[in-house]
Formats: sequence, structure tokens, C-alpha cells
Amino acid sequence: MLSSEDVFKNTVLPSRVISTGVKSPDGVHWAHGLACHIHEINGTSEVEVDAASKMQKPLPGRGVSSRSTGRGLNDIPRLQSDSAAEINRHQHWRHRPPPRPRKWLLRTVSDISQGGMVGPRRQHSLQEFQNDIHHAAAETYLITRLALTLLRYLGVGTRWLSRLAQLYLYALFLSPGFIQVGFDYYFSKNIHRSIVYGDQPRNRLDLYMPLYCDDDTPKPVVIFVTGGAWIIGYKGWGSLLGQQLSDHDIIVICLDYRNFPQGSVGDMVTDISTGIGYVFQNITHFGGDPNRVFLAGQSAGSHLAACALVKQAQKEVLDGPSNLSWSSCQLRGFIAISGGYNLPKLVDHFNERGLYRSIFLSVMEGEESLPLFSPELLVLSPSFRESVPLLPPIALFHGTADCSILCEASVTFGNALRSVGAKATTTLYAQKTHTDLFLQDPLRGGPDKLLDDILAVVHEGDEKAKTGDAMTMKGRRFLPEILLQLARKISPF
Repeated sequence: MLSSEDVFKNTVLPSRVISTGVKSPDGVHWAHGLACHIHEINGTSEVEVDAASKMQKPLPGRGVSSRSTGRGLNDIPRLQSDSAAEINRHQHWRHRPPPRPRKWLLRTVSDISQGGMVGPRRQHSLQEFQNDIHHAAAETYLITRLALTLLRYLGVGTRWLSRLAQLYLYALFLSPGFIQVGFDYYFSKNIHRSIVYGDQPRNRLDLYMPLYCDDDTPKPVVIFVTGGAWIIGYKGWGSLLGQQLSDHDIIVICLDYRNFPQGSVGDMVTDISTGIGYVFQNITHFGGDPNRVFLAGQSAGSHLAACALVKQAQKEVLDGPSNLSWSSCQLRGFIAISGGYNLPKLVDHFNERGLYRSIFLSVMEGEESLPLFSPELLVLSPSFRESVPLLPPIALFHGTADCSILCEASVTFGNALRSVGAKATTTLYAQKTHTDLFLQDPLRGGPDKLLDDILAVVHEGDEKAKTGDAMTMKGRRFLPEILLQLARKISPF
């Protein structure tokens, strides 16, 4: 048994219940996690939480809230006070219209980290700041440990060392912008980090919520898979895009996944598929629209997301959708940015770029597995014909000056999709590099062509949202132009 003080400490009077669950006709609130029940005026109610069924109901014989009984604020008894000031204050509360609860903002970090998807909005405090610092240290330790393990695989080579030096200088030039984005990432009220979605290491996701919501209309959802050459991927890399899209009333979820050497490509695809299933099972608790869920990825994240999508479509034909946690046709669309989709064509190119052939083949589980994790080849195989109708519309974006993964990768994948009857579009951006689209352009602020094109995909058919996109202020500038140009020139990508 939990008291209201235990589950929701910031109580305001007169009382009301803030619940992210759905109220059934008999007045019982159903919630995915711990709900919150706050003080009555004439006493304190307690809450009984049934952990098995996640059912919340007031204890027998105790006072119940105005929402759980269907009463409004006008039904609350007058405060028993001889003070005219008290009575006047109570009259003010009685006639004040109740604020509309924003369901997708009502949660706690502790609820979510334990697997729950709802709860009261987290309160910023010294303890939470200490928790954030501890979390950041733990994440830094994880990334450092994986990097040291990776060094044993890489050894020492002039090509790799030169790329490492370039990466250091690139990060140094962009660091003033990264610091600002990182500050928002750790302290923004609408970003909820490291929600557990599976039982494997790094099965975590970050949730970006629209900070201001005008109504209770379910929001579109973008599931984003970050890049990182299958080796240094991290969910935090999607923070800039997540904040951009959430400013346009879109819920964004950035998935983390095991990287090499912690896992191989098969593990990464499994993690992403698990994360997508988790989102479909729980997103309605945050006000997300299950009929408007988009999958997106960048660089290696595009490849992994495409693998998860294509393999899921295959499973639906072979095993039937009843045994799966999500269906490929549930997705409203797939947005792929600067990805590679035919691995046999990329081996030699990556070797020249510093991702050595031996390491790349280890990541991909050997040369014989390359066709099995090449979405382009899978789509063209005769066995995939029955799965083609299950694919959602696919939008491919790529810069023509991309040296990390040539833009021909998106062109040929788009051609392959269209040749088998799938709906696919390919958009090329003249003179844009691998990082221009995803980093330099957003950090520059002002008009952002890629962002506009993503919004056009997500808000297709929603004229109200398109009008809102046109009225939303363009992103702010994070860095002076000289630093952006220096970073572009030295970029190892």
C-alpha cells in the first residue's frame, strides 16, 4: 500500500487525480505503471496499486478524488474555516477551470527505468541532478571500456591513426555546439533518458516529448536509430534531431543498441527490432498515435533499421504476424539518411576509409553473412516477393559529396525497391557530405532542407501540422560559420 505522499509529493489544492491511465465505466483507472493519487481537501486519500494487473483504485472506506468519482471542482465541499480570506481563496479555486492534463508529460524517471511507461512528471532537484551525473559517468565508462576493447581489434595503423586525429579535431571544432546540445539533452524537461526496452546490454531508449501541447490529439512518432559505423553508435547522437522534431509536435524515440565488439550485426538488428516492438506496445501511454509511427535511421543506423524492417516483413510471411511483437505494415513510413544497403559493395570502400576489412567482416559475422544483412540484396531475392506489399513507403536521403558512403548506395537501393513494386523515393542533396545533413546544417541554424523533407514525410496529409511547421521558428545557430567550415574540412567522415 502506498500513500499519496509516497508517489506524488508536489500536491496542490484543491485536489485532483493526475492519471495517465484510461478510466473504465466503473471508475477504475488502468495504468501501465504506478499512477499518482493526490490529497483531498478534507484529508488524505491513499492508493492501492495492484502490481499484477496495474489497476489503481481508492481504498474502501477512504475519501476518493473528484476525478475518480466523476465530480468536478464545483462539487468539492467548502473549506471549514471562519476566515473570510480562506473562504474567498476557496471560492477562487472552486470557479477556476481545471487545467487539461498532459498525459505524455506525466511520468518519473524511476518508473520508466524500471520498465513502467507512465507516472507523474519528474521533479528537478539536487538528488535528480546527482542521479544525472551518475548516469552520465556510467555511460562514459561504458563507452570508454568499449573503445579500449575496440583498440585491441584495431591495433595500430597509420590510416586508422590519421582518422582518429581527424576525428579529434573535428569534435574539437564542433565542441561549443556539442556542449549546448548536451546541456539540453541532460536538463531539458521534455527529454527522458535511458528507458529500458529489453533485457540485453544497452537496451535503452531516449524519449523526446513535445514541450508544449495544445490539445490531446495523439502525436506522430519517429523511432530513430543512430549511426556510428556499427562501433561507436549511441542514442545520444540523435539528440539534435530529436529536439528539432519535438519542437514540431512530434514524439521522438532514439534507440540504443549493442555495438561491436559487444555484439555483432545480428545482435544489433535484434535489439532494434525489440525496441520497435516495445514502442508499439507502449507508445499510446505517452499520447503517441500508433497509426503514425515512422522508422528512421542515419548512416549505419539506416542500414540496421532497413535490415530490421526487411527481416520483419520476411518473418511475417514465414511465421505469421500473430507471433511477432510488431508488423512492418504498422509503420507509416521509413526514413533512411546516408545509409549503405549492399554490404559486399562496401567492404573495399570501407577498408580504404580506415574501417579495415578484417574488422568489418567481424562486425558482419563473416563474409558469407554479407548478403544476409544487405537490404538491397534481400529485397531483390525471389523469396522476398510475397513480403514486398508489407513494406511501408520508404524515403531515402543522401548527400552527393558523401565520401563515407557514396550516394549511389541510396540510388541503387531505391531502384531495387521500385523494381519489385515497393513505394520508394530518393532525394539527393547537392554538395552535402556525410555529416553536413546530420550535424553541420542543424548546428548552423536557419533553414534546414533535410528537416523540412522529414517533416513533409511525417506530416503528409496533415494540413494543420504543415501550417504549424511553416510558422515554427527556424533553429538557432550553435556555432560561428568559421568553426563549421573548419570542421567540414577536417571531417574524417
